[in-house]
Amino acid sequence: MHASDRPDGPPKTEPALRAIAMPADANPYGDIFGGWLLSQMDLAGGTVATRRARGRTATIAITGMSFHRPVFIGDEVTCYAEIVRIGTTSITVKVESWARRGTGEEQVAVTDGTFTYVAVDGDRRPRPVPRES
Repeated sequence: MHASDRPDGPPKTEPALRAIAMPADANPYGDIFGGWLLSQMDLAGGTVATRRARGRTATIAITGMSFHRPVFIGDEVTCYAEIVRIGTTSITVKVESWARRGTGEEQVAVTDGTFTYVAVDGDRRPRPVPRES
């Protein structure tokens, strides 16, 4: 399910990241750059993957990225991340981003995407993802 299809608002899980979109992150018209939003989503997904891998991870793929609505200067962007697959060395995370505009309470779905991370050791080589305890 895409974030924009969710009828009841954002996920009920704990946010993985919150950030305020600032003027330096925008084009001259006040729209936030997609790359800024993508980096926030990568941080959110990476945090969840690193916690589950119990150590360092590296982004290896971003697939199915969809931009539903623009993000504007001053929006509070919240990223929700959920692990959808665990492989031998990889973790796939679905990330949804929602924006709260101005001082209102309503949140709107702005993006979603699937990020894949690989667990790496001290030499930056793939390592197995530990089994859940």
